[in-house]
Amino acid sequence: MLKMVDVFSGSPRSFATLPETDITMIKATQGTGYVNPACNIDYANAKAAGKLLGLYHYCAGGNPIAEADYFINNIKNYVGEAVLAVDWEGYQNASWGNYGYVRQFVNRVHELTGVWCMVYVSQSEIQQVANCVNDCPLWVAYYKYSQPLNWNYQGAGFNIAPWEVFTVHQFTGSDMDRNMVNTTKEGWLKMANPNNNISIPEPSPVQPAEEHKDEKEVSFVDELGDTWFKEDGKFTLDVAVNLRYGARTTSNIIATLPAGSIIKYDAFSRHAGYVWIRQPRENDYGYMAVRDAKTNEPFGKFE
Repeated sequence: MLKMVDVFSGSPRSFATLPETDITMIKATQGTGYVNPACNIDYANAKAAGKLLGLYHYCAGGNPIAEADYFINNIKNYVGEAVLAVDWEGYQNASWGNYGYVRQFVNRVHELTGVWCMVYVSQSEIQQVANCVNDCPLWVAYYKYSQPLNWNYQGAGFNIAPWEVFTVHQFTGSDMDRNMVNTTKEGWLKMANPNNNISIPEPSPVQPAEEHKDEKEVSFVDELGDTWFKEDGKFTLDVAVNLRYGARTTSNIIATLPAGSIIKYDAFSRHAGYVWIRQPRENDYGYMAVRDAKTNEPFGKFE
């Protein structure tokens, strides 16, 4: 198997050229209004380091045809060299739960390029993209509790039906998105350019939609060394969760909020095994763990 790291604007730039990896997968776009400002530099550095390459689009849940056009319009010079992928997650996705969205997106990308996108999805949500099985390679996220945060891969052993095999397995996600790739160098290049003859037409002009900024665009580091990303939002609890004075499970508890509580937050961070949100309070902040960083399962719903 090959080793792949996927990177975004908030990743250390050194991740694009890690000596232990074979492939660098780079976030390119999100929705119809965001381009990763580090995409080109990460791509150039990874290519210079001899890496195989990939580019992905994060779905914001607007018009899938417009999002596909926006993706290709921004990365068309790399089509045929990089494997293309679409990232289907619930966070900042207005169409989460729409089982036909990704199918429309990949159809449009194929219409424009002749390339089928690889589809990224959490193992628990594969059925949302199951109608892509006959055309699209699977990039599945699944984290074992016993998996250490290193490249000592413990294997898969989980259900990915209706796919028979995965192409990529993302097996860690807290400190670095580590992935094992179930193909060869030649297989990867074949996914990027299946017909060895790609000509990209000009997509129709895209009208940018009003949407969230990229969730990792604006960041800061707190006094404990944890990186936070600024974002205003609301989180509704599905279960009772502790609100704490600090973003650690050892921090003192302010209150235990019941299911149904709505928490307004202004920043989030992924560390210490959880995704945390920060609640502004009078002259202070409260902190709450809202997602298991290993399984990616939330304790409620983002708005």
